Amino acid sequence: MKSQLDIIAKGRGEPLGWHDPDENRAWIRDNKSRALVDKRTTLEEAVEAYIPDGSFIAVGGFGHVRIPMALIYEIVRQKRRNLALAGKTAVHDCDILVASGCVNSIEVAYSFGHELRGLSKASRRAVETGACEVVAENSNAGYQWRFLAAMMGVPFMPIRHMLGTETLEESSAVVMEDPFTGKPSALLPACYPDVAVFHVPRADKFGNAQIDGIYVEDYEQCRAARRVILTTEQIIDPEAIRQRPWRTVIPYYVVDAVIEVPYGAHPCEMPYQYFFDEDHIAEWRQISATPEGTQAYFDKYVFGVPDYEAYLALVGGIRKMNQLRQIELLQEPVGVDAGQGNGRPGRGG
Repeated sequence: MKSQLDIIAKGRGEPLGWHDPDENRAWIRDNKSRALVDKRTTLEEAVEAYIPDGSFIAVGGFGHVRIPMALIYEIVRQKRRNLALAGKTAVHDCDILVASGCVNSIEVAYSFGHELRGLSKASRRAVETGACEVVAENSNAGYQWRFLAAMMGVPFMPIRHMLGTETLEESSAVVMEDPFTGKPSALLPACYPDVAVFHVPRADKFGNAQIDGIYVEDYEQCRAARRVILTTEQIIDPEAIRQRPWRTVIPYYVVDAVIEVPYGAHPCEMPYQYFFDEDHIAEWRQISATPEGTQAYFDKYVFGVPDYEAYLALVGGIRKMNQLRQIELLQEPVGVDAGQGNGRPGRGG
């Protein structure tokens, strides 16, 4: 073994969410309670209490799947500013937060696109004009490992997959000699978001949350974040949670707030409950092509309604939600023209 480790290279990216693990552990000890208490609240109260200006936020779910859009719209409604975003598979949520002026810095793994539907016009415009700054780049795996390091309470995660890439040059990684082999390894710093937000199918009033289908990095992310806000399709009895404890992905002791919000992922998909609202996503993509159209969207769907229930009524109400549920449950045919705004939903991501 070598007695001294040599730094071979350093990425020029900003390590968003970095804290000394011991410092973070002390913060958790002093600011979080493990008491089993009722954490039910409202969207408005949760954003007011836990997402101040300047926060670094991470969003659970994946792409257009299981995204806490009701909470995202509330952040916009309260006009939060100078937020930083963990841009890992950040799609519609990223587009809305950047286009609204809430987020002005981002670490990007996958952002500024709507997957098979096309590029994000509004958020790309914000980056190109300097309204939002990309402060670092990463890979999707690399970002998940930053959360994993934070969850584990270690300062970094050693990786090799980004060595020799331009992504590493734009990342916050440090390349050093491995003391065991003498070969290069990249060290990705742990990532502790100020707040992570999730939408789940069910949770109890204490914050124990279960997830149906793939949960991507939600397991690591909720344990890495200093604050956690849950929105849920349904608040259920704690005894129902205890009957299937293996389904609990997010435990109560990391959660700060729980809000029951049926259809809280709209216009994104909630697995086994409702499909993507392709018409609404297409409307956003079309209208956000210009700054004027972007503002018109927010004036209509965010500032023009008093709450999320009124937003749901505006986009089609229970009739539309039932249609999306039938499509998700394969009780209606699924078309192939995703994102064309023709009323025929397609399989998106």
